[in-house]
Amino acid sequence: MIFVINTSGTGLEFVLDDHYKAVVVEKQSLALPTAAESFLTECGANWRDITAIGVVTGPGSFTGIRMGIAYAKGIAMGLNIPVVGLSAFDLYHAATPDAFVAIDSGRGDFFVASPHHAPCTMTIEQVETEQMKCPRTVGHKPFDLKLAPAIVADKIARGAVEPVVPMYLRPSYAEEKR
Repeated sequence: MIFVINTSGTGLEFVLDDHYKAVVVEKQSLALPTAAESFLTECGANWRDITAIGVVTGPGSFTGIRMGIAYAKGIAMGLNIPVVGLSAFDLYHAATPDAFVAIDSGRGDFFVASPHHAPCTMTIEQVETEQMKCPRTVGHKPFDLKLAPAIVADKIARGAVEPVVPMYLRPSYAEEKR
């Protein structure tokens, strides 16, 4: 069973097989361990049933992503199972491979990826021009986390499991303020 964790937004999301749960929380860091355990119990599973962990690496909440990755790595290390990173772009492109993905960063620009663009940031003016190279644009609605287990399984089958690190497309606030 592949367990997937998403902490890239304001809440928590989990997937296990065909089970999905979104949890609204005030503090992700406090809620993650308890919510993950509760979700597994609701699914009738326990940690020993998990064969791999997938975790969303970004783009998204700087702190949330780092916390989710650290949690996933800790659990995976304890269980001696692989942890596999996947980006929001992986999830959008699993549903719409030919799409231009533009995710509002909340800071006046967009996180972007497409068949023609490696993940990067763009201004609205650049997005308006570059999105025309693709038949559709996505990113204005949430991605479907239920696609994640298949992506994780495919990465494992292809031997494409790399060290899991956050996807940073620009410096953090702290780095910009230096």
